[in-house]
Amino acid sequence: MIDVVIVDDHAIVRHGLEQLLETTDDLRTVGTATDGAEAVTLVTERRPDIVLMDLSMPDMDGIEATRQILEIHPDVAIVVLTSFGDQRKVLDALDAGAVGYLLKQADPEHILDALRATAAGGAPLDPKAARVLLESRERTASLESALTDREREVLKLVADGLANKVIALRLGISERTVKAHLTNIFQRIGVTDRTQAALWARENLSGRASSEER
Repeated sequence: MIDVVIVDDHAIVRHGLEQLLETTDDLRTVGTATDGAEAVTLVTERRPDIVLMDLSMPDMDGIEATRQILEIHPDVAIVVLTSFGDQRKVLDALDAGAVGYLLKQADPEHILDALRATAAGGAPLDPKAARVLLESRERTASLESALTDREREVLKLVADGLANKVIALRLGISERTVKAHLTNIFQRIGVTDRTQAALWARENLSGRASSEER
């Protein structure tokens, strides 16, 4: 038997999912929660195999709840079930540790099959979510490859919180050259200031840059 906790702030959704699981012989609801904070407590009490998690909820949303649950119970599989399909929420949920992402408009049988696949170690993704994830990864790889080695060096030091003058001394180049590199970097990765650039670098930049001047 696969034990499932359902987390959603809408009673009609929780009830509908409970009824759906009752139609099976291998899936059962062991608890429901109305927000993220309640979900964290409930998972500790019931120790389910899977959490079916909504994203948009009052107080604590599903993304933060996913992070907190997995910090305490890393063996629990969290599958997001939401009406949202935008890129940022897909990526944030998966980055928080969710193993699957389903949309509420999916066929009931698809949801049941996805839960079974999750219990077997799979990672079910709605085709729309999978496409968003693939496009995001491809875009990130393309943006990173567009940067020169020197630009990656500068960007990594910006992410470390260093000022332009310190970066110039560290790399043995002029402060004016650092500013020129940053102008190019901002344009290529689609940001407007060094804070956004630092956040982008922390999330996306990989590998080591060369120490050679470009």
